[in-house]
Amino acid sequence: MNSEDMSAVRHSLAHILAAATRRLYGDDVKLGVGPAIEDGFYYDMDLGSVHLGDDDLAKIEAEMRRIIAEKQDFVKSTMTIAEAEQWARDNDQPYKLELIEDFYNNGTTKAGAKGTTQSSDATMSFYTNGDFTDLCLGGHVKNTVDIPADAFKLTKVSGAYFRGDETKPMMQRVYGVAFATKAELDDYLRRQEEAKARDHRKLGRELDLYVTSDMVGAGLPMFTPRGTVLREEIAELSNSLREEIGFQKVWIPHMTKKDLYEKSGHWAKFGGELFLVQSQETSDQFVLKPMNCPHHGRIFASKVRSYRDMPQRYLETTTVYRDEKSGELGGLSRVRSITQDDSHDFCRPDQIETEITNLLSAVKTIYDIFDMKLRVRLSYRDDSDAYLGDIALWESAQKQLKDAVLRLGDIDYYEQEGEAAFYGPKIDFMATDALGREHQLATAQLDFVQPERFELEYIDQDGVAQRPVMIHCALLGSIERFLSVYIEHTAGKFPVWVAPEQLRIVKVKDNDAINQMIDDLTASAKEHSVRYTVDDSNNSIGKKVRAAELCKVPYVIVVGDKEAESGKIGVRIRKDLVGEGTDESKQFTVAELMAAIQAEHDSRCKYSTL
Repeated sequence: MNSEDMSAVRHSLAHILAAATRRLYGDDVKLGVGPAIEDGFYYDMDLGSVHLGDDDLAKIEAEMRRIIAEKQDFVKSTMTIAEAEQWARDNDQPYKLELIEDFYNNGTTKAGAKGTTQSSDATMSFYTNGDFTDLCLGGHVKNTVDIPADAFKLTKVSGAYFRGDETKPMMQRVYGVAFATKAELDDYLRRQEEAKARDHRKLGRELDLYVTSDMVGAGLPMFTPRGTVLREEIAELSNSLREEIGFQKVWIPHMTKKDLYEKSGHWAKFGGELFLVQSQETSDQFVLKPMNCPHHGRIFASKVRSYRDMPQRYLETTTVYRDEKSGELGGLSRVRSITQDDSHDFCRPDQIETEITNLLSAVKTIYDIFDMKLRVRLSYRDDSDAYLGDIALWESAQKQLKDAVLRLGDIDYYEQEGEAAFYGPKIDFMATDALGREHQLATAQLDFVQPERFELEYIDQDGVAQRPVMIHCALLGSIERFLSVYIEHTAGKFPVWVAPEQLRIVKVKDNDAINQMIDDLTASAKEHSVRYTVDDSNNSIGKKVRAAELCKVPYVIVVGDKEAESGKIGVRIRKDLVGEGTDESKQFTVAELMAAIQAEHDSRCKYSTL
């Protein structure tokens, strides 16, 4: 079944969902919208005092299958605006009436609209299956028999404002998934269960990585000692890769006068998302910084630059602040304190390809280390007037971006017009996780606008002032969001180099020989910068080892009389780390073990090399 046919199945199931709900809960059910979406469909409904739960979903799903078995045709009809409004009134459907009136008044609603005219003789399309009729643009199967009845499932119900507007009534949104075959549905449901087990919010609690507090505020996570190790190891990797290609660290404050963002244009575009800070000493209006590029531009502008000084490359891993809507905040995926591995490269136009090539290489290296497959979207301008800057510069820059991607040679890419930022073309990197989900994380964006707004200049070989091009780049993007992806990608089973705890030392009992060996182990661990803990609790050895497994510690050693006497220790290696060449029966001296763990950390390898 191709994507168009699958979309028709999903859209038809949305109608059948609404029809089944009205059969079960009566004609008083008020209908909103019900589109097909990725992997499924949903329908927004107002059921008055009825609040749907899991048992209700099972009943609705069963009723949907009965409707499918009735072999109903989907039949299209049209009505004028006046007829459509009367239909909505006769059927007591106020939400449909609003959609119809909005189309007539503004020509903006998508549901059932034919063309974009606002004239009174415009027509709107409807589809009928059985005794159910709905306002709809179409895209349906011919008959319900064309729907695989064993390949869909209702999954959840949630609240949703009508048309996403917080000023409008809250409705109940029922979601479903649908596929061409039962096998595809079963595979999807299996992956969903795996995703629940990998949920970074769940693992964040279980592995003691971060906490939240109502007293601190939503969207403001705090990282524990273990979580901070994870953050800093990943940030250090990004920093080191950027330093290798010539970026230098800078530092900027966390607040600024709003004048900076008025000059950059961010105030006009994002002013409603900024946290305001009022000075008690002056009348100046300050904001917490939502981005770093204007500050870095001021560093560039602080002295005269020659063409020989170009490029100027700045890096900073720092936190910015954005006043995200509280309803959109969740775990680490969407936060108000956003730590960016931010880079800004001020270069001559003829240097764009070389600079982008270096950044692409750094991105590819970091995601190879994270074991995540990448593909690239080259985002270009279209023919509209929505973009700023000289067209010839755009065309040159877009060619240089593509040439840099082609130079890599072993990365999938595609081109998309109309997806550029208004200030320049960009490269978006799509990383695929262990569950096959794609995430847009890293990015490299060309900016022709900020250098113009801030009148940034360098002096060329003829002594003439020229505008630099500004390249924004982040290898990770938001560290918080990246961690939400990476925790789920690894299921919390972090490689040794990034693991908050690399080694668990389990003490069998208390005697002088065992205590001495543990002292030797801890001293050597400190010398080799190995992250460890000692479990000398009164629990049984089995419980201690199990506790280490639950914490997903890469290496566990048990120290008893035998180990103290021989001076050799065996290592329990976490199963996913057992790669080719790993010898789980090997015995180590203290120094050998610690040196091996340190080497694995420094090389950032995926598997154990013990």
